[in-house]
Amino acid sequence: MKSQQPRLIVYCSLFPSSVQPNAGVFIRERLFKVGQHCPIVVVSPVPWFPFQNLLRRFKPGFRPQPPRYENQKGVDVYFPRFFSVPGFLKNLDGFFMALGSMLTLYKLKKSFVFNIIDAHFAYPDGYAATLLGRWFKVPVTITLRGTEVPLSNMPGRKKRLLEALADATKIFSVADSLKRHVVSLGAQNDKIEVIGNGVDTDKFHPVDRLKARERFALPENAKVLISIGGLVDRKGYHRVIEVLPALLNEFPDLIYIIVGGASPEGNNRHFLEQQTASLNVSDHVRFLGPLPSDELKYPLSAADVFVLATANEGWANVFLEAMACGLPVVTTDVGGNKEVVNDDNLGEIVSFGNPTELQEALSKALNKNWNKNSIIDYAKQNAWQTRVDRLVTIFQGVIEDKQ
Repeated sequence: MKSQQPRLIVYCSLFPSSVQPNAGVFIRERLFKVGQHCPIVVVSPVPWFPFQNLLRRFKPGFRPQPPRYENQKGVDVYFPRFFSVPGFLKNLDGFFMALGSMLTLYKLKKSFVFNIIDAHFAYPDGYAATLLGRWFKVPVTITLRGTEVPLSNMPGRKKRLLEALADATKIFSVADSLKRHVVSLGAQNDKIEVIGNGVDTDKFHPVDRLKARERFALPENAKVLISIGGLVDRKGYHRVIEVLPALLNEFPDLIYIIVGGASPEGNNRHFLEQQTASLNVSDHVRFLGPLPSDELKYPLSAADVFVLATANEGWANVFLEAMACGLPVVTTDVGGNKEVVNDDNLGEIVSFGNPTELQEALSKALNKNWNKNSIIDYAKQNAWQTRVDRLVTIFQGVIEDKQ
């Protein structure tokens, strides 16, 4: 019997939309490349509850609601709503997410005839996907992306997370450290494949440094640090700002660029601006706001060192994107960071929550003469295509095992 082709429902609540264009771009990057090899449709559930319009009077950016359907680069993307009360009943989010998506999948089963649900994040998305997989009698794959670490400290969500992993046919982990974590919780070791994220080297590459600096009105000879990501506490911009006064004693013209804006996790820009003012470093910190991914090569090419003093990561795509532009990376020893920055010639790994160590690593990185070509070559070795070929092969195996 001839093998079926994998036909994927990509199931993920963190996905770009017209109202949140920078949410989950790294997920879209991976899945749209998979979509070049097999058909995909995206279902991205959106939290909703009856009184959220009232909340927007006090929090204008709260839960932006995309249209129920978008076509993104030829891919159908659906945004069904699911019942979710802010701050309450979080242990039921996975069930309500599945319930809210059921009609969308029922219609797709007739028009698209999917044979795999490919979920991202074990909870609530993965848990919801396994319920849908049971209801529609299709196998489910789940990709672990790092949120599983903090969620495993919450008993109710840990229970559902592990139920999802037990029910999934195959599990992908973006980092080996993340695989080890869920295995230590009780997940099945031999069903988990480690497949890191990749980088699009056509999109991320160095451009002329002087022109890039002119673009952002940066002094030609100043030392420049850069961070990219959603403006949330987890990303640790405040930890970098905290050590700027000491760094300015050594590098008086130092500039710290922050690229990013509000995300589904929140927006702490006001706090960061207050912090820069209180430390008297406002003239040395530039908030560029969010930028489309195809424009990130410009601020990256203008900088000397990429820094992310993050509290939790799975496998941070942004490290490879910075490296593809020739930048060394200074980051914290959490999640899969050490798996990405795995050599002293690529950057520095520091202990989390140690400002002195962070300051010394940044000083060392700013003073060091890095081999940028070597850093770029490493990024090229981690281009997307290798990862995507492996994913497609595994998806094909899942379908053949089901037949």
